[in-house]
Amino acid sequence: MRPLKSSLIATLVLPLAACMVGPDYVRPTAEAPAAYKEAQDWKPAEPNDQLPRGNWWGVFGDSTLDALEAQVDVSNQTIKSFEARVQQARALTAQARSGFFPTVSGSVSATRSSSAASSRSASASSGAGIGGGPSNFYNLALDANWELDLWGRVRRSVEANEAGTQASIADLEAAKLSAQADLATDYMLLRVQDAQIDLLATTAAAYEKSLQLTRNQYAAGIVGRSDVVQAETQYKSTQAQVLDARIQRQQLENAIAILIGKPPAEFSLAATPNAEAFPAIPVGVPSALLERRPDIAAAERRVAAANAQIGVAQAAFFPSLTLSASGGFAASSFANWLTLPARYWSLGPALVAQTIFDAGLRSAQKAQAVAVYDQTVADYRETVLTGFREVEDNLIALRVLEEEASVQDEAVKSAREAVTIVNNQYRAGTANYLAVVVLQAAALNNERTALGIRGRRLAASVGLIKSLGGGWDQATLAQQ
Repeated sequence: MRPLKSSLIATLVLPLAACMVGPDYVRPTAEAPAAYKEAQDWKPAEPNDQLPRGNWWGVFGDSTLDALEAQVDVSNQTIKSFEARVQQARALTAQARSGFFPTVSGSVSATRSSSAASSRSASASSGAGIGGGPSNFYNLALDANWELDLWGRVRRSVEANEAGTQASIADLEAAKLSAQADLATDYMLLRVQDAQIDLLATTAAAYEKSLQLTRNQYAAGIVGRSDVVQAETQYKSTQAQVLDARIQRQQLENAIAILIGKPPAEFSLAATPNAEAFPAIPVGVPSALLERRPDIAAAERRVAAANAQIGVAQAAFFPSLTLSASGGFAASSFANWLTLPARYWSLGPALVAQTIFDAGLRSAQKAQAVAVYDQTVADYRETVLTGFREVEDNLIALRVLEEEASVQDEAVKSAREAVTIVNNQYRAGTANYLAVVVLQAAALNNERTALGIRGRRLAASVGLIKSLGGGWDQATLAQQ
């Protein structure tokens, strides 16, 4: 009869174990335009296999930047924090998977006891006047309990935690991309600042020569004292601008040090005023953004996790069945402890539990799970929309800044020509020194504006690569 009973239990239990309540996950829709609005006049790189992948910062062709970026994944503390979160998520998944298996515990005990009642009973039965001695008891037990996953509670929990782990991995990749982009942006701005410092230092040196020349002319009685004062003001003002530019450069250098995990006091970069190259960046279609941005992938995986939690909440409406088994050896004599006559065992369903009344607790928990799911769907769609906006922002910035740079270059040429003309007029005595100062200041401002536009273009180039997802692809989540 025992095999028949076992077969009957298996026949009843196994179909139930295959049941899993709760909605199966379907990726929520996110509206994507056919093309980017600002990409109409965009000139993408050809061929399209030049799309930045992996070490995307290599498109700037700067070996120093390459070396710095290589240190981000190794030493950046924000990335270390996200790596720890991934390990936490993996541990939670392992905890959820443990629900598929029974819990087994063992115990060993040896006791020696005596009581007045047992002593009087032993004396009466033996007819002795003195009570019996203490008794011994030895026990070796092994117990197993297994709650069958009849309604998929454990499977939904594993599903939720696996999706949560993938979301944490995508968060890690988003943190890496953010740190890499911040480093590239700070580095580009630092190089532009080097060019600013070089421009100001060169200009200050030229102003110093003009000041000395004006002093000589004043000593010879050719010009008045006002020309000397104006020349001194111009020279000192430019020196002050050099000092201010050095402050900004040092702050950028300190920011880079933090990004690569070093104290600012232990890090420095040699000045290099050389201009960085503008890379050609293929944009692709908006729908590809859903696969290429790790923050979008993380938001989508959180939707999947929230969907699975609905099943976990729904499983609470159904009864749970726990199977138990125990066995071991028990004896009052150590010599007979581990012998066949001392063995014992039991096997069978230990508990069938069903909540009859909970004042709406389970319904409220399911409603909460559904509301969390709705929130994650909204967050996912908002993340997608934000991604489209960031691409559009950087596209328009690059397009307009390219035009602005062209116009500003013409302004710089005109300002330089104006300075040359007024200097000649001043030497000929047909212009006063104030006109020279005004035009020289205008020329310097135009030069600095041109460098500022260059820095914004470089930052927008980095921003576009970041908004396109860098070198990441959602397919990598399946490999984790």
